[in-house]
Amino acid sequence: MKKNVEPFLKRNKWLKSVPNILTVCNSLCGFGAILVALQAYRNTDFNAVFVTSACLILGAMIFDTLDGFAARILNAASLKGVQMDSLADMVTFGVAPAVLVAVMAHVYSATQYGYVIAWVLCAVYLATAAHRLAQYNVMTMVEKKSGQKFYGLPSPGGAAGVCSLVLLFCSTSIDPHHFWVKILPYYAFLMGILMVSNIRFQHMGKWLVNAKRNKRRFCLLLVIFVLLFLDPVACIVVVINGYVVWGIARDISIRMKRRKKMKQLRG
Repeated sequence: MKKNVEPFLKRNKWLKSVPNILTVCNSLCGFGAILVALQAYRNTDFNAVFVTSACLILGAMIFDTLDGFAARILNAASLKGVQMDSLADMVTFGVAPAVLVAVMAHVYSATQYGYVIAWVLCAVYLATAAHRLAQYNVMTMVEKKSGQKFYGLPSPGGAAGVCSLVLLFCSTSIDPHHFWVKILPYYAFLMGILMVSNIRFQHMGKWLVNAKRNKRRFCLLLVIFVLLFLDPVACIVVVINGYVVWGIARDISIRMKRRKKMKQLRG
């Protein structure tokens, strides 16, 4: 198939830039999410502002998935593309969620003390996202030589977890002064810690590719699409947070089995 594609790519060299264009679209979604979140200081409809900002971050995940897919299909993978992808992810999945949570805390916080705590927690999230993406770049460049596996929650997963709670809180009648400010910054902090943890999470791109050949995964994917159509917010919250919980449980199970096997070998 590559032999059939290569002559076409040579005649249409501009196709090589498609992955980078998709990466730029990813960063523009993050930039837009930040600008929209800041509108909360001028707009009284806070829910609409925060929901729009969260949706832009979640929507950027589509571009983040497509740029890697396009790079493989068009044989346009490069170190420049890897760096651009991580820089875009830093804006969209690092800075934008931190700004969104910080602005929500500032708007709804009844005390300056509560806002300072939220700011610190968001700063930790931002720092861990930067560390995670930098480590990913290093591992990508030395992967062929070292053969090491990468651990930690992917930055899009951390951002999606934060945005899922934003959508949940904005779609309920929970008093924001008692709930949003107290829980959301701590959840962002937790997502940040998971990003730099030693927990191995399932790669969703590989999972989706294998879903075609796995009946259980295909059925699960079909159920998710149906639920997404019936109740988008509930489906997003359950699927994203379920992915995080399942990843932790899966890693614990694997570690326990390894320890048990080691004990048996030693015994």
